[in-house]
Amino acid sequence: MLKQFKFPDVGEGLTEGEILKWHIQPGDTVADGQLIVEVETAKAAVELPCPFDGVVTELHAAEGATVEVGAPILTVEVKAGRDLTSDLVPEQPAAEESEKHAVLVGSGVKPGRTVRRARRTSAPPAEKPVTEPSPRANGAPAPNGSPAVLAKPPVRKLAKDRGIDLADLVGTGPGGTVTRADVEAYGSAPPVVPSGREQRIPVKGVRKQTALAMVASAFTAPHVTEFLTLDMTRAMELRDRIAASAEFSGVKVSPLLLVAKALLLAVRRHPMVNSSWDEQRQEIVVKDYINLGIAAATDRGLIVPNIKDAGTLSLRQLADALAELTQTARAGKTPPADLAGGTISITNVGVYGIDTGTPILPPGESAILAFGAVREMPWVVDGQVVPRQVTQLALSFDHRIIDGQLGSEFLADIGTMLSDPAMALALA
Repeated sequence: MLKQFKFPDVGEGLTEGEILKWHIQPGDTVADGQLIVEVETAKAAVELPCPFDGVVTELHAAEGATVEVGAPILTVEVKAGRDLTSDLVPEQPAAEESEKHAVLVGSGVKPGRTVRRARRTSAPPAEKPVTEPSPRANGAPAPNGSPAVLAKPPVRKLAKDRGIDLADLVGTGPGGTVTRADVEAYGSAPPVVPSGREQRIPVKGVRKQTALAMVASAFTAPHVTEFLTLDMTRAMELRDRIAASAEFSGVKVSPLLLVAKALLLAVRRHPMVNSSWDEQRQEIVVKDYINLGIAAATDRGLIVPNIKDAGTLSLRQLADALAELTQTARAGKTPPADLAGGTISITNVGVYGIDTGTPILPPGESAILAFGAVREMPWVVDGQVVPRQVTQLALSFDHRIIDGQLGSEFLADIGTMLSDPAMALALA
């Protein structure tokens, strides 16, 4: 008996993903729950497990291919007589069964919380690719005996609307089917230029999602950015003392840790900055929890994973969370859940030697803080010019929610805590 594994929705309403790496090949034996393929979606890279036991007979998508949710990506030969599903929907656990295998790396199914999808008594016929000869580019009909072009009706309509002859395309879908991506790629083909003079990089996955999110944010929320230059000398001295303490043994204590703690304390005094704008209901939603986003550059593009309930963490717990977030992002293993639900963010441009910038708000957030490089610079102390550790902060905020006074007071509080860490106790 042959069973197909269909590409699941591994995030919140995602429609497609890219095959990054297969861990199995045709002829291999696979087990239920075995990790078989790494895919990249618009939010993150994840690994998918196989939902049944058997022998792999066919891989329907090559590495680098983009597949739509619901499309088969793998066929496995299994023993007949077993009640197996063809996707990743978990079944209701039996009385003696308390756990199921993880649906995705970094997430799992809670015992007793899964439900079997209701079976349909009669499934509606699937939309099959239309098979018909297609005229050639010069208008002449395809010669007798030539291969027919496989494509679904919506894809054919798209090609027709763009004036593209399907016969000119090489289908990358199952069985050579021409996909929407094939049409779009052909339709956007660049003009011919001398070899080696240009490089074309497909916009997809995390890079595509980041572009869409930044454009939507920049042209939806009215951005205002304020700047503050401050003396970080005392904060840097405190960083050194903390790093040398036994309690922080084995964990990296960076200046970002103190900036993050100062921001979390300032949010307590100014909760309106930790909010979002509900356009549909015309409401401002003020969050009584802080999911702190940290912008992270990866090989696949910029992502902003967040630390859940960061405001409840001790300084050591916050240091551990920052270290784990960074390591996971660099490894490309950030789960989709960590990319959703952020309430306020920090982007640490100082690690690249940059003084500051004007960051764009992550969608759904009202404020983001840019932390610049800490440099030794001349600074006036008690009327004398002395060398001090100086940095710049930039706060971008949604002017629909945060007016100039609130934004200024929030940024000033952060600066005060970093200039004089003892004041954090007074302002907390």
